[in-house]
Amino acid sequence: MNTTNLIADLSKTAESKAQFDTNSALKFITCGSVDDGKSTLIGRLLLDSKSVLLDQLANVSKSGEADLAQFTDGLSAEREQGITIDVAYRYFNTAERKFIIGDAPGHEQYTRNMVTAASSADAAVVLVDATKLQWQNPALSLLPQTRRHTLLCHLLRVPSIVFTVNKLDALGDDAAKAFANISAALEKFSLEADLEFATIVPISALKGHNVVESTDDGWCGYTGPSLLDILELLPVTPFDTALPLAFPVQWVEKFSASADTSQGRRVFWGRVGAGVAEVGQTVKVLPSGQTATVAQVLGHTRAPRKVPAGHSAGIVLDREVDVSRGDWLLATDSPAPSRELNVTVAWMDDEPLAAGRVYWALHGHRWVKARVKRVVHRLDINTLAEEDATALPANSIGHVELSLQEPLAVRPFNASRVLGALVLIDTASHRTAGAALVN
Repeated sequence: MNTTNLIADLSKTAESKAQFDTNSALKFITCGSVDDGKSTLIGRLLLDSKSVLLDQLANVSKSGEADLAQFTDGLSAEREQGITIDVAYRYFNTAERKFIIGDAPGHEQYTRNMVTAASSADAAVVLVDATKLQWQNPALSLLPQTRRHTLLCHLLRVPSIVFTVNKLDALGDDAAKAFANISAALEKFSLEADLEFATIVPISALKGHNVVESTDDGWCGYTGPSLLDILELLPVTPFDTALPLAFPVQWVEKFSASADTSQGRRVFWGRVGAGVAEVGQTVKVLPSGQTATVAQVLGHTRAPRKVPAGHSAGIVLDREVDVSRGDWLLATDSPAPSRELNVTVAWMDDEPLAAGRVYWALHGHRWVKARVKRVVHRLDINTLAEEDATALPANSIGHVELSLQEPLAVRPFNASRVLGALVLIDTASHRTAGAALVN
């Protein structure tokens, strides 16, 4: 997508603002290959947007210069090795917007941490280190981890992907040629993978070029806005309010003493997964199949109100039915629950996923056993070809058929990020083994 078109689309007034929510806080992650400058970029954003306190700056300064990566690398192992291991979140704001940044690790062995961060992100900034590529070659190849992280962001329905080509300041007069060739490679890869991205920006996280302030001299042949200017205009992920009500019960408040808010009946608390919770709806309980009518809906302050998807609510039913943590309250016109699923799996466990193995599947707050019927194919991240496979090794992506012990109220992931996602967990070690997205 052309940068000018992006800015034009998102800068329109009232009509565009109604379609794209650019006022809410934007939650974005930085990802890409190892040592591409992700932590340094976040440090630069925090420093140049004046979101760093003087004592914080002093703690990461050496010989009068700030080690920008230290703003997010908080674990002792990260500081000792100079790498990012776990996702670190930082918060800052500008005059236009508030931001929540997730610094995702680049190492392949920590892909599970990156997936966790991307699953709830509104945008992803994918860094590409120009100095690691054969930038002189117009047909250059991207690094495998750059491709893997971008594909995972695409699979996880991260709405906006922004490519940033970093460390171009190290190439001197060749920076413009390098940016042009790398941009062509990113565009080719995106076309082959059938994914859309917002734009491609040349930056220097170390020097600050095009990060907070845009360069005025057409550096690298680029005359568009800075990275921060673009982030201020990106939309947040819309909630699935147009779907029928789907409410995962997280906690049961037993016979509240407050008759004013619960009418003496149990209150079922959770976050609305889809639709809008409102009085008068007829709901069906999964898995029992019992039906009841919503007598009252409470907001997070216990005030009666309608509650849309993405927000916490307490639901009181008109009669006492058996509802426990892990159950779902579903609108009666919801699709029938299913036990046979075709899913795309991002596999993260060291033990390969293979046919016949059984895992716990977590959907909302409900746990069910899931057996792997068949591994349909594995995606080659280099060629994007779907290859026949009998197993999925660590950090691979593939298509799998699952058979569930009990039916779940799923929808395709491209229709609902909440209803279409499951977490697969090893039954013996209880490690998170993979993320499954319903096709």
